Amino acid sequence: MKILMLNYEFPPIGGGGGKAHLHLLEEFAKKENVSIDVLTSNAAPDNSVEHFSDNITIYKIGIHKKSLHYWRKVEVLEWLFKANRQLKRMLENKYDLAHAFFGFPTGWLTYRHRKKLPYLISLRGSDVPGANPRFKLDYKLLAGLFRKIWSKAELLVANSDGLAQRARTFAPELAYGVIANGVDTNRFVPAQNSPPFKPFKLITVGRLSEVKRLDLAIKAIHQVRNQGLDATYTLVGNGNLASELAHLAETLGIGDHVKFADWIEPENIVQQYQAHHAFLLTSINEGMNNAMLEAMACGLPIITTACEGTAELINENGIVVQDPSPENIAAAIAEMAKDPEKFNQMADASRKIAGNFSWSNAANQYLQRYAKISGLIP
Repeated sequence: MKILMLNYEFPPIGGGGGKAHLHLLEEFAKKENVSIDVLTSNAAPDNSVEHFSDNITIYKIGIHKKSLHYWRKVEVLEWLFKANRQLKRMLENKYDLAHAFFGFPTGWLTYRHRKKLPYLISLRGSDVPGANPRFKLDYKLLAGLFRKIWSKAELLVANSDGLAQRARTFAPELAYGVIANGVDTNRFVPAQNSPPFKPFKLITVGRLSEVKRLDLAIKAIHQVRNQGLDATYTLVGNGNLASELAHLAETLGIGDHVKFADWIEPENIVQQYQAHHAFLLTSINEGMNNAMLEAMACGLPIITTACEGTAELINENGIVVQDPSPENIAAAIAEMAKDPEKFNQMADASRKIAGNFSWSNAANQYLQRYAKISGLIP
């Protein structure tokens, strides 16, 4: 099979959707029966071509990117315009199908060329209309276009049951499959010696954006410290809210206990998980959080607000805060930190659950879908 993949973000640009694409390519590189061209973006203005493996080539469209982890609308439009020109040339290669990561903006390109090439879409999270405040107006303005793009796809694949349900709420007339994210449990492993419980160390890894509601997390740390619990918090990542969140921590008087670690190279992120006790997620909505899976594989219990993508991951390995408020998040942190026996049980459960998710399995499921769309299997 000859596959064309499109993704407007790819490491080092972007977040979870790009990382998931990278991990899938690592698995596809081991397959002899598939050839893949990837069309994505480059943080520098120049175009480039990278040979990822013998069977995978990545074409990067140069754009004027201001931040690696935050997309301005002008950057999205620039990528769409330039990528569409490149796509027209690449279609001469006679692919069997196209795989778009994100229903928009990437899916719009496959929709435009649907008469030449069948396509499937991987729905990742914020590309599905929901509660993300940053895209509230976009969801209203583009709802009709989203439905057109989705309706012409051969297959729509969400990365969690929760995200699939959100998609059904938006477009109930369509069918949705689910292929979960994976995690490398050989690389992401628990620390040989867990750090002492004082202080109790929490970590979040991801973009510092509105959808993550990290102000709730910082306020919760302030509350538990006022209640006498020695707790610290590390935020690994960057985004448009970095300075605002740092100011909040300073204003609350906990600047010395909240660390902003910026982005950390992938080869060093394991040590960050291993140096902490629990993973904290306060998002409004998610697809399936890659960082949460990585933390679980490292044996970290989870404290999360109720959102899509958590139902498959939380089962006696953490606490789900149904009513998201600093008070309730603080109560969950205190509950976990004050019961070492239950904490250890949750840590063991996290590692066990993570073992059910692999990128190899995800890649094989996609290959089966490719073969069916291409007509290679009935």
